[in-house]
This record gives sequence, structure tokens and C-alpha cells, in this order.
Amino acid sequence: MTDAPERPPRKPPGKVTPAYLQRAAMAYLERYTSSSANLRRVLTRKVANRCRLRGEDPSGFREAIDDVVEKSLRIGLIDDVRYAEGRVASLRLRGGSARAIRAKLAQKGVDGETIAAALESHTGDDEEAALAFARRRRLGPFRPGERAPYRDKDLAAMGRAGFGYGVAKRIVDEEPQS
Repeated sequence: MTDAPERPPRKPPGKVTPAYLQRAAMAYLERYTSSSANLRRVLTRKVANRCRLRGEDPSGFREAIDDVVEKSLRIGLIDDVRYAEGRVASLRLRGGSARAIRAKLAQKGVDGETIAAALESHTGDDEEAALAFARRRRLGPFRPGERAPYRDKDLAAMGRAGFGYGVAKRIVDEEPQS
């Protein structure tokens, strides 16, 4: 057996600069829509990783991160209202309950008033979303074969998805769709 040649030590990544932060924000926003709080979190994580590798203190870059987020807001790259409305529409189509949507948007840093306004402006309701969820997961009237033994499991799945008992019961007990 031959010994593998040793690799030279890796050079540390480049220094964190405002230009680096702007490029990182642009690269992220090219791939994903984001809220301002989520973009701030992503940039903070990138700075922390780079500073850890360089042996620097990441706390000195908070102001630079805030500047990049503010600039992104100012030029329209991120807009929390538009982000919330788009996420509500897409999650409703997939069968997302109002509770689940609120939780997902809150996790991304969207404030409660913006979430409430986006949910209110969307035309769909929990009943339509529950029907879409049941269709996608093949629950209740969309379950092939005998449904009765799976009724409690279907109700539990809908409850975990954030639908209230009344809505879940109506959907699961509905007659099969033909």
C-alpha cells in the first residue's frame, strides 16, 4: 500500500465584505422568494460560518447585514406582503390549513398582521383546502377500497394538518367522489 500524498492545508475563505453580503443575498434571492427576516437569517448564518472558518467574531457584521436587507427592501427584491400572499395562495392549493399557513409564515419571520391580511385576501377557505388535502393524501372519500377502518386515522391526519374537527369530520364522512 502506498501512502496518499498529504493535501496542503486549505486557505481560509475570503473576508466578509459588504460586496460579499450583497452577492450572497442576490444568489439566494435568485433561487428563492424570501421574507426580510428570512433573508437576514440566511445572511447571518453565512457570516457566522465564514467567520468561524476565519476565526473572527461575527457580531461586527450585523450592521452590514441590516444594510443589505434594507437595500433589498428598498429596491423591491423582497416584499413581505407579496411573499405572504404568494405563500398563502400556493399552500392553499396544496391543501394547507390556516393554522399551518400561519405557522409556516411565522417561522419565516412574517409578522402576524401581514399573515392575517394575506389569509383574508385569499378567496379560498379551510373547507376547500381540507378537500384538496384529502384528495392529495387520498383520505376519506378519496380512499380506495373500504374506508370505515381508516376513519380515525384520516381524522387524525387532517387534525395534524391543522384542520378543525368539524371540517375534518365533514370531509372524511363525505360520500366518495366519482
